[in-house]
Amino acid sequence: MTFKAAVLSLVRRIPRGRVATYGQLAALVGKPRSARAVGQVMSRADGVPWHRVVNSQGGVSRRARVTGMVTQRIRLEQEGVVFRRGRVLMSRFRWQNGAGGRRIAAGSAHRRRRRGFDPEMLACD
Repeated sequence: MTFKAAVLSLVRRIPRGRVATYGQLAALVGKPRSARAVGQVMSRADGVPWHRVVNSQGGVSRRARVTGMVTQRIRLEQEGVVFRRGRVLMSRFRWQNGAGGRRIAAGSAHRRRRRGFDPEMLACD
C-alpha cells in the first residue's frame, strides 16, 4: 500500500465528531516525521472527510483560500466538534482508535528493508 493510499484509508476511518492531526496520521502510517507529506496528500484528497484532519494544536491549517478554512470549521461544528479560542478541544475530540494499535505499512516490506536500520528487528517476541 502506498503512503497516499494508507493515509486516505485512515482518514476514511475517522468517525463523525472526531479529529486527527497530520502528525498522528503520519505516525499511524509508520512515517512519524511525515506530517507535511500527509498535508500534501490531504490537499489533493477527494471523497474523504478531509475536514477531520487538523494541525497539532487542534487548529485549522492555513490555506491559500480562506473559504476552505471556514468550510472546515463549519463542517466540524456541524458534527458536534467544539472549538475554544479557534482550536479543537483535542482532549475531548481526538480520534484515539487509529489502527487498533498497529501501524499501516506504506510501501512494501522489501523497500523498507533496503533503506537501512529497521527498529522492528530489535523487537523480542
